[in-house]
Amino acid sequence: MVDCAVYIDGIRDRHRVTYSEAIRRVRDIGRGFVWIDLVAPDPDLMEDLSRELGLHALITEDAANGQERSKLEAYADTLVLNMSTAEYIAHDSVTQVSDIVSTGEVMVVLGLNFVVTVRHGDQIGLADIRSGLDLSSKWLAQGPAAVMHAVADRVVDHYLVATEGMTADFDELESALFAPRTAVDIEQLYVLKRELLELKHVIGPLTLPLRRLAVDHLDLVPPEIRHYFRDVQDHHALAAAEVTTLDERSTSLVGAAMTIVGVQQNTDMRKISAWVAIAAVPTMIAGIYGMNFRHMPELDTRYGYYVVLGVMVAMCTGLFLLFRKNRWL
Repeated sequence: MVDCAVYIDGIRDRHRVTYSEAIRRVRDIGRGFVWIDLVAPDPDLMEDLSRELGLHALITEDAANGQERSKLEAYADTLVLNMSTAEYIAHDSVTQVSDIVSTGEVMVVLGLNFVVTVRHGDQIGLADIRSGLDLSSKWLAQGPAAVMHAVADRVVDHYLVATEGMTADFDELESALFAPRTAVDIEQLYVLKRELLELKHVIGPLTLPLRRLAVDHLDLVPPEIRHYFRDVQDHHALAAAEVTTLDERSTSLVGAAMTIVGVQQNTDMRKISAWVAIAAVPTMIAGIYGMNFRHMPELDTRYGYYVVLGVMVAMCTGLFLLFRKNRWL
């Protein structure tokens, strides 16, 4: 357990308490809520906490195991929001890092007088969210749903940061791709496309859960909080649209890169063929005079050697100029 605190009228009680004491105190007072924050909890801890809060066995299993896709599940008196998280990793070169986007997961379990956040990988800085909310007593006074909104808002904000970073990477790669006399690095393009696909799988599944939180009349989500979820939904739609645009752009860049590589290979083959043709001229002439026949008229010519050399030079020069004119060299 990372942190556990009681909030009464939006104000955090600074006394250090166990989650059992916190839950008992909120129930005794009859108002407020307890916020329990966990990082990769073990099954025993989750089972004990589930007994205290009366959580469904499936919630306990998902919280302990992780690796759940983004989803929203409603139980009798509990609402569970699973969200995949993403963090953009700054880098100087695409090939210098194994991951451009680091992913994780956060689960928010919402009850009438409690909220439990479970993290598997901290890509969103949940400690910063709590610190910020501790200064917003008016917002927290609306209940534990305010915490769910704050976490979802931070997750989606990180989506936008990741898409902005990926856009900058594609801009840089596109500029390098179409720069004159620049070698095409297909590896960088495939790395970006792989990371973009991972980001797409993270962002896409959260569409329906956010729509339900923004539109459906859920008992545990007050109308005021529901309005703010609409703003989160708008930001998520923006991130999803940007990922779709980047996906289409990456496909176009792969096609362009393959075309450029094909043109470069064709140019290289023409250069190789031109030099082979030029080299074939002296090779052929030298081969003729290297056959060692007894009677070869040119061998008795006084200046035959120089004439043959001149013919070689003239023919090679002529071929070179011809290939240069046709832009083979």
